[in-house]
Amino acid sequence: MMEFTPHSTPRNTGWIEVIAGCMFSGKTEELIRRLRRSQIARLEVKIFKPRIDIRYSSSDIVSHSEQSLPSILVENAQEILTLSEDAQVVGIDEAQFFTADLVDVCNKLANQGKRVIIAGLDQDYRGVPFEPMPQLLAIAEYITKTLAICVVCGNPADKTQRKVISTERVLVGAADSYEARCRKCHYIPE
Repeated sequence: MMEFTPHSTPRNTGWIEVIAGCMFSGKTEELIRRLRRSQIARLEVKIFKPRIDIRYSSSDIVSHSEQSLPSILVENAQEILTLSEDAQVVGIDEAQFFTADLVDVCNKLANQGKRVIIAGLDQDYRGVPFEPMPQLLAIAEYITKTLAICVVCGNPADKTQRKVISTERVLVGAADSYEARCRKCHYIPE
């Protein structure tokens, strides 16, 4: 009889992995690392990102450290279900830009026997949980919380500080608009 440990890889089933954290914490970098390993293992991999995110590329998922992998731009989560029929591994970046139906899509994919790897911000710029990430964290078999370094004091950072004036919850940007901050140095812009 084989003993199951938390580090064992499930067999003959699908599962969900969530990589969550603030901006500049390495979420996309970790997603790319896992997807590349799946490609090396000769698994059929499909990678998706929301059409709204064209900061670094209109066709690739790209980390802030400029690592990249080709991806498919989608308007909504339902497209992922259709476009990943032949995939064994499904990668989804910037999950916070999708609506709540991403949770159902990820469950369906995992129930079909696929490995689903999702990366996204777990909090918005105010430090409020960023849907649908809390729901994805609740259903995931594996969770990785990434931390950045606070640009003010050097402590571990889990908050995204907005540097520009805007009350929009979704404001696509990079280092021009955001920076990583710790709990002590983070503040909500007025």
